[in-house]
Amino acid sequence: MRKTQIIGGRMVQWYGSEVEYSSLPLHPLTLADLVKHGRPPLTTPQLLSSANFTLSILPARLAHRIQSLQNLPFIVVSNPHISKIHANYIHSLSTLLPWAQHEITSLEDEIKFTEVMADLVQTHSNTISILARGFLEARKYISPKEVTRFLDEHLRARIGTRLIAEQHLSLHFSSQPHAEIMHESDEAPGFIGVIDTKLKPARIVDHCANIVGEICELKYGVRPSVVINGEPDYSFAHVPAHLEYIMTELLKNAFRATVENGKEREPIEVTIAPKDLHGDANAGEGHSNVGSNIRNTKQGNTDIASGMFTGTSTSTSPTSDSQILPLKHSTPGVTIRIRDRGGGISPENLAHIWDYSFTTFNEDQASSTLSGGGSGSGMDALNAMTGAGGDGGNSLAGLGYGLPLGRAYAEYFGGGIEVKSLWGWGTDVYLKLRGVGRVDRERE
Repeated sequence: MRKTQIIGGRMVQWYGSEVEYSSLPLHPLTLADLVKHGRPPLTTPQLLSSANFTLSILPARLAHRIQSLQNLPFIVVSNPHISKIHANYIHSLSTLLPWAQHEITSLEDEIKFTEVMADLVQTHSNTISILARGFLEARKYISPKEVTRFLDEHLRARIGTRLIAEQHLSLHFSSQPHAEIMHESDEAPGFIGVIDTKLKPARIVDHCANIVGEICELKYGVRPSVVINGEPDYSFAHVPAHLEYIMTELLKNAFRATVENGKEREPIEVTIAPKDLHGDANAGEGHSNVGSNIRNTKQGNTDIASGMFTGTSTSTSPTSDSQILPLKHSTPGVTIRIRDRGGGISPENLAHIWDYSFTTFNEDQASSTLSGGGSGSGMDALNAMTGAGGDGGNSLAGLGYGLPLGRAYAEYFGGGIEVKSLWGWGTDVYLKLRGVGRVDRERE
């Protein structure tokens, strides 16, 4: 059985099986789920297990995104940009559904499936910026608060979907059956797919500081120095691309504030503080299948925002699933403090630092952004950094995604970002990240 809808002037097919997938509960994703197949190079059984795990997770997540978009007001989802994203998800799910009907049992099928995954990842590479422009055009029909709620959920859900897909792609190219061709298995011994089990936050900070510093010097003619203290040799397991994005955004703000406040001779201080999350306040609330700080609402799996338009809700109660491993309460992590002397954040602005700035554009700023110009709110090279998750910085420039998206990456696996500002003095930002804990496989 299938249902036909006209979305954005196009006819799309909505199959019964897709509706079934959209009604399935989604499980919070942990870093432990992504490393459970073992260290590369993977054996053939491990590689097939990774492919089947990926296939067991993605269809329901794609179906939930489709349902979430369809729950938006019709005039909003009819916008050509939002309609394009809706069509992309429909296409991706319909491409995966034939694979979901059977188990992947051969390397030949695994190779074909991986090619499909690579195409899907590329298809959704600019989802964020396309959605942003769609909502900007549809701003007369949906409130800024509703846009913020929807994007918070959608962007968080997208983090997990991309991560699941990219993890298998990475494991594929570093796996035993393909290693002789790719010659990648020995180049990154600490990596399990996209996760670096020996990630040094200090190294990421130094790398990001150099990039931001060069752009800062290009624009302002000066650059503040960065001092790294605490425990710079500390390492833990996390996703480097996520930390790079977050750190770039935080340093970008610190550099800009410092220079514009005339304090370029004052160093920006970054403190690395290892953190054992065993003592977290929520640790006593233990759930059988989820980590103490990892919730479906934090990972965008609840569809509350779009459900408000239809009065429907998404069931996300965790059910027994042997494929999902719990995140140990003793998982180690890190707290990184970024301290600057940039004058702090004014009280009126502090309340809006987590907003998507394009939702507050006036008509002139919106028209300028839609026509390819700046936002009219101080756009410069510092706002054109490369973003994580496939979206280039230029496509996001002027849309005010930096901090909200950075917080989404931090919170996705149970971390967070906290901002403490002393108006007239400076700002302290505390970034907390949860790692993956011991990577040794606890079961075969």
